Amino acid sequence: MKKVFLMLLLGACISCKDYNSDIRGIPGPAEVEASLPDTLTMEDQMQKLKDEGYETFAYQEGDTTYLMQQYYIVFLKAGKNRSQDSTEAAELQKQHLAHLSRMAEEGYLSLAGPFGDDGNIRGIAVYNTPTLKMADSLANADPMVKAGRLEVEIHPWWAAKGGKLQ
Repeated sequence: MKKVFLMLLLGACISCKDYNSDIRGIPGPAEVEASLPDTLTMEDQMQKLKDEGYETFAYQEGDTTYLMQQYYIVFLKAGKNRSQDSTEAAELQKQHLAHLSRMAEEGYLSLAGPFGDDGNIRGIAVYNTPTLKMADSLANADPMVKAGRLEVEIHPWWAAKGGKLQ
């Protein structure tokens, strides 16, 4: 577990230069969120997000109203090409972590991590993108996916805006 944590930490320090050109010039979620003044009402926040292409709705439970947003959860599954030697696999892992770090820095990746077993689903990533097409493009730009070591399965997923793990 310490090794995985250190690899994730290392990945946060590396930037990735190879990502799909379909997203260049599109403001990232971090830029969209930075452009949302703290004084905006929930309705204004919803409209701003909708204007950027995001799916949202308000959900009320008791006295609390939550701004719900559609994200995309990506299951990273074992790919068909897992025959790389240890050196090549280590290099791909380094590039994979750099890709995830870059996606997080740009605000496209909200959460990512490996599973603790040795099953077919190797990890998950939650993308903060307005469309499935964009999430798919970003996930498939991952060097591990390009090399065939991982495959992606993507599903829309709803969560409260600003929610966090506890």
